[in-house]
Amino acid sequence: MGLTVVLAACGNTDPDAGTNGVGKLSARKIEKKARAAAEKADSVKLSGKVVSKGQTYSLNVRLKRDGAMGKVSVNGGSTFWLLRIGKELYLKADARFWARQEKGGKQPSKSDVQAASKLDDKYVKVPSGDPAYRQLSGFADMQVLLDGLLVMNGKRDSDERGEVGGVSTVRVRGGGGSGGIVDVSLAGTPYPLRIERAGGAGTLRLDDWNKAFELEAPPKQQVVDYGKEIVADKG
Repeated sequence: MGLTVVLAACGNTDPDAGTNGVGKLSARKIEKKARAAAEKADSVKLSGKVVSKGQTYSLNVRLKRDGAMGKVSVNGGSTFWLLRIGKELYLKADARFWARQEKGGKQPSKSDVQAASKLDDKYVKVPSGDPAYRQLSGFADMQVLLDGLLVMNGKRDSDERGEVGGVSTVRVRGGGGSGGIVDVSLAGTPYPLRIERAGGAGTLRLDDWNKAFELEAPPKQQVVDYGKEIVADKG
């Protein structure tokens, strides 16, 4: 009789016991709750890869509502640091990175690198009207970045469970997985913890939700004004 009771209890174990309960919801509702949690958050850390317009970007960025900081690598090669404070956007990279930009992405010569040496490890301030600002600020804008990453396509299902960084998750899939996959936390607030973008366009981890961090403007002597000094040097 005792064994029968134990077996019955095991058979009635609730897989969502001790969780935040979102695993019991429909896939659409889980997705909606994850989006709502992300929209209300003050900060997050993103790490992983994003494929866009034939380019592969490796991100390791901390973002909050009024700014961001972190590192971005392009196609496994060129690397730069981003810093955004309010509307001010700064880039920091070595001379080879800037020389490559001058060459339109082609391999720079020694003389090209030497010419760009004055920008080596400087914070280059990018004016808001420059095309580079529109392209790069998307990596440093929390709302814009999350809105783009949390897009899914196709019919939703959530019949899988997973784990991200030791945290149990429920997995929402779009189009059977081809339309994107989001792992949503089953502990505490249902934040999205991992994203696989549709069409193999990258996979990212989302950590440190609402973890505060400070942003400081770089010292003036380390800043080069993109709109004035570089353009003037071009002629």
